[in-house]
Amino acid sequence: MIERFLKQTKFTSVEDYNKNLEFIIPENFNFAYDVMDVWAEEKPEGLAILWTNDQGEEIRTTFAELKKQTDQAASYLQSLGIGKNDPVMLILKRHYEWWVIMLALCKIGAIVIPATHMLTKHDYVYRNTRASVKAIICADDDYITGQIKLAMSESPTVKQYIALGEVEGFHNWRKEWQEAPKFQRPAFVNDNDDTMLMYFTSGTSGEPKMVAHDYLYAMGHLSTGVFWHNLHPGSLHLTVADTGWGKAVWGKFYGQWFAGATVFVFDHEKFNADTLLRQMEKYKVTSFCAPPTIYRFMIREDLSKYDLSSLEYCCTAGEALNPAVFDKLKEKTGLNIMEGFGQTETTMTLGTFPWMTPKPGSMGIPNAQYDIDLLRADGTSCEDGEKGEIVIRVGDRKPIGLFKEYYRDHEKTREAWHDGYYHTGDMAWRDEDGYYWFEGRIDDVIKSSGYRIGPFEVESALMTHPAVVECAITGVPDDIRGMVVKATVVLGKEWKEKAGEDLVKELQQHVKKETAPYKYPRIVEFVDELPKTISGKIRRVEIRNKDAEK
Repeated sequence: MIERFLKQTKFTSVEDYNKNLEFIIPENFNFAYDVMDVWAEEKPEGLAILWTNDQGEEIRTTFAELKKQTDQAASYLQSLGIGKNDPVMLILKRHYEWWVIMLALCKIGAIVIPATHMLTKHDYVYRNTRASVKAIICADDDYITGQIKLAMSESPTVKQYIALGEVEGFHNWRKEWQEAPKFQRPAFVNDNDDTMLMYFTSGTSGEPKMVAHDYLYAMGHLSTGVFWHNLHPGSLHLTVADTGWGKAVWGKFYGQWFAGATVFVFDHEKFNADTLLRQMEKYKVTSFCAPPTIYRFMIREDLSKYDLSSLEYCCTAGEALNPAVFDKLKEKTGLNIMEGFGQTETTMTLGTFPWMTPKPGSMGIPNAQYDIDLLRADGTSCEDGEKGEIVIRVGDRKPIGLFKEYYRDHEKTREAWHDGYYHTGDMAWRDEDGYYWFEGRIDDVIKSSGYRIGPFEVESALMTHPAVVECAITGVPDDIRGMVVKATVVLGKEWKEKAGEDLVKELQQHVKKETAPYKYPRIVEFVDELPKTISGKIRRVEIRNKDAEK
């Protein structure tokens, strides 16, 4: 498959990859037709999806079967008046239908807007209005459909409401979709620069922006699945991500199917490390990707209880990986965690590839499809060892995988993308081997007594203490130092009863030993959980705001 889209398909070194990665870009590329339907012809009995849930149900779908299902679904959507350039919001959790409908909408040229099941009425009204959503397809969940109903009177652009099951006022997907006539492919579906997919970024402050991606965004994830995840046609890959997050198409869709791998899905309501590990054991998952939070909970289990002998490869992204987590998994399984970095606006921009030796805590090197640099505040390039903002240099032609724009928001687009650079807003430094090391968001950097302290370096030091499950580092205003470092800490269950001044002092001394002493947290607060965005990222801004109120 990938030989259709790459001039060279195998790489043996960083130098080889950087020099020879070159895409073959067809006209009017459409992932559903040009990848998935081709697999249905060339590998009809190949397993495309292995889906299971926490009720013991199971679905195994071949590429040939998936083509039939997506054609039928596309025909049904057309029968409801949905077609090219129509924005359609999907709130389907990890239900099987998400994969079918994502491909069906691609086949008719509609714009897909995946969304999380945690949205409220306000969220729906905002999204429906900002994106002129024409149809909503959702799980038959009382909370989801209840919030959608509350938003209906303030969502005049929405013409069709479809639920997976029986819900008053909604079409019934499972009852109706197979009754549609035979699918007829539209005469013209898309240009490469048409909008295919949009995400509302969860953000750590303010209303979310609409990130618009073109049809070549899917091709940008070829590197994600084939090279970063190191997948092949025999792989059974599991990425832990809700389908409302951008991470879902990173790890459960485009790149995995470019590789011809099987996408493994575990549909569950509540995360439990033991349950997840049992699923990996039962189905013999070979490749795994999850945010560091998931790994943190997994390594607190007794991994000797599980047969993970089928597991060949592990990756992580979504937030920075603490080296202590890397070391613990390596100790217990012998496997490295290959870190990557990117945003909703991009595909993987930095990564640790199979031909590299990982450095625990490093995001890796630039993906060769992007021209990455680190910039100082004055716009000049940083030297090795110097902290700066991660940027993508954009020349005459937009890199494959980079977003088109913030939809209907020229001002926000201009703020992030100007003078030939896309500005990520993330800080890092680069070592002498070209590996990048995450520091934090620009707004999260703490300035104390003349020092600039990145929250991640202190969090990584704290995470090496056995008491700490999760933590967030923020700055608190101080009359003398300008700001002081504060640690908000979630303790392991066996440590909760020890929360107090003695443990505070122990954690402070621990940080002083693990990193430069001036970075230690002068304030430590123990909490049951950290505030997070709907995509699971820590909301340090919320901690700062609460402290300001105090």
